Amino acid sequence: MTTQSRPTLELDDIQRGVLSPRPTPYAATYILFRIDDRTHGRELMRRLSAVATSAAHSASPLGETWVSVALTHHGLKVLGVPRESLDTFAWEFRQGMAARAAALGDTGESCPEYWEPPLGTTDVHVVLTALAPDSAGLEAAIDHARPAYHRLTGVTAIWRQDCYALPTETEHFGYRDGISHPAVEGSGITGSNQLEVPLKAGEFVLGYRDELGGVQTPQPDILGRNGSYAVFRKLHQRTAEFRRFLRENSTGPEDEDLLAAKLMGRWRSGAPLALSPLHDDPVLGADRGRNNNFRYQDDDPTGFTTPGGCHIRRANPRDAAVAGEPRLHRMIRRGTAYGPPLPEGVLADDGVDRGLMFAFVGAHLGRQFEFVQSQWMNDGVFFGAGNARDPFVGSNDGPGDFTIPRRPIRRRLRSLPSFVVTRGGEYCFLPGLSALRWLGDLND
Repeated sequence: MTTQSRPTLELDDIQRGVLSPRPTPYAATYILFRIDDRTHGRELMRRLSAVATSAAHSASPLGETWVSVALTHHGLKVLGVPRESLDTFAWEFRQGMAARAAALGDTGESCPEYWEPPLGTTDVHVVLTALAPDSAGLEAAIDHARPAYHRLTGVTAIWRQDCYALPTETEHFGYRDGISHPAVEGSGITGSNQLEVPLKAGEFVLGYRDELGGVQTPQPDILGRNGSYAVFRKLHQRTAEFRRFLRENSTGPEDEDLLAAKLMGRWRSGAPLALSPLHDDPVLGADRGRNNNFRYQDDDPTGFTTPGGCHIRRANPRDAAVAGEPRLHRMIRRGTAYGPPLPEGVLADDGVDRGLMFAFVGAHLGRQFEFVQSQWMNDGVFFGAGNARDPFVGSNDGPGDFTIPRRPIRRRLRSLPSFVVTRGGEYCFLPGLSALRWLGDLND
C-alpha cells in the first residue's frame, strides 16, 4: 500500500467507539474493573470480544448503541502479555496518566494525589464504556454486557461514572459541545469541516499509514492492529465561578455573551465567531452542515475575530500559521457531561460535583493528546502569547491571563482562576476484536 492509496479499514475488527461520532442526545457510562485472577481476566476478554460493538455496525440498529472495551498498561500486564510485547506500546501509555501529571499540567488541585480513587492507581485494569441514545437503551446495553463479568470472582467492578448529552448538546458552562470531528480515510464517516482534507487512517487506528507515512503497530500484529489509544479524564467544572467571572468582567448581558464567545471561540449556541463575529446566530450554531466550515489563516490571521488564545483555536488551529503542523496533532475528542446542571442564573456554588468526562482517541499519545495539552493548552508560545494558558482547561492558578485583540486597544483579562479541575483519568488501549480474543487465549 502506497502513501497515496486509500486504505481499506477492517471495520469489522475495529471497535465502534473509535471512529464514530456520538448520537444526540445520548447517555453513557464508564465502568472500571480490577483483575485479581489472571484466568478470570482472560475469560473476561473472551466474553467481552462477543459484546464489544464493531465499527461495521454503523448502518444497523446497533449503530447508535455500543459497548467498548479498553485496557490500561497494568491491565495488559495482569493478563500476562509478555514483556517484549508490552515494550512495543507507546512509552506514555506504559507510564500512565498519573506519572505524566507534570507534563499535562495536572498540578495543584489537579495533582494525582487529590484524584478520585481508584483513578490513576494500579487497580484500574479494564475500562468498559457503554453508550446509547437514552438511559433505557444504556441500561439495556449494560445488561447485555453484564454476563461477561457476572460470576467471575476474580474480576471486580471498582468504579462507575454515568454521564449524558442533552438534546441541546451543551455542557455545564452552557456551550454547545461535540461539534468538531475529523474525516478519516477509509472510514466512510464524513468530517464536520468540509474544508478539511480527510486524515490518514493511521492517525487514529494502529496498523495503517499515518500523515508521515509511518505505521505504528504494537506487537504482535494481532494485538496491535486495528487498535487505538484512548484517554479519558474526569474534569470537574466550576460552573458558578465561571458565571461570576463573566458577570464581573462584563458591562452587561450582551458584553457577557461576547466575552464568553471570545474565551471559547464560539457563541453559546455553537455558532463560530469566524462565521458570526458580531452576534450570536442560533440557527447557524445548530446547523451541522455549516457550523464548523471555516479556516483562520486567510480571513483572521491575527485573531481579531477569533482570538488565538481561545479554546477552539488552541485545540485545533486548522490552517493558521503556528509552531507545529496542526494536522499532526489532530485528535478525535469527545466530551460527555456528568452531574446535574446548575440552575440557570445561579451564581453561588451549590457543592454538587458536575463536569465533563473527556475522551481522546488516536494512534499517537505523544504528538496528539500530550502535545496539545502541554504545548497548546498550557503554553502560548506557539502563537506568540508567551506563557498564557487555555482559559478553560489550561493549568491556570492565578497568574494566567487572556488577551482579546481589538482596535484601538487590546483587552487583557488578568489572573484567570481555574475553572476546571482534573479529578483523575487513565491512558488506555482499545484493542481490535481479534486482539480481545487473542488476550483471552493467552497461556502462561
